[in-house]
Amino acid sequence: MVQSQGGRPLTIGRLAEAGGVGVETVRFYQRKGLLGTPASDSGPRRYGDDDVRRLRFIRQAQTAGFTLAEISELLELDAGTDRSRARELANARIEALNAKITELEGARDALQRLAQACGGGGSGPCPILKSFGV
Repeated sequence: MVQSQGGRPLTIGRLAEAGGVGVETVRFYQRKGLLGTPASDSGPRRYGDDDVRRLRFIRQAQTAGFTLAEISELLELDAGTDRSRARELANARIEALNAKITELEGARDALQRLAQACGGGGSGPCPILKSFGV
């Protein structure tokens, strides 16, 4: 179990700090079933090493672009036997990211063309504002 400076397990605040998130994020993950909620024995709930690892896993998976549903599935997979499913999920995420990159590049290119047209001077409405329907 992760120990605080006083030698006791972590409170939710310390867990959040160890995971690089806020307390409300920990509670959100608990409501979504991604993190467990330890029993309260007439005091603050206490968290340990497994909770910190799980919280960090969730954050890293989110950074990689996985949805909460996908993260939930990843958490349920057996690390020793479900490699193919984990790889399928990763490949699907890569495809989605590639599609988003293509979409963003198209948006950037269109905006660059509009900015150049707007900066070119001339009379009439601004091409940027006109394209957005203003």
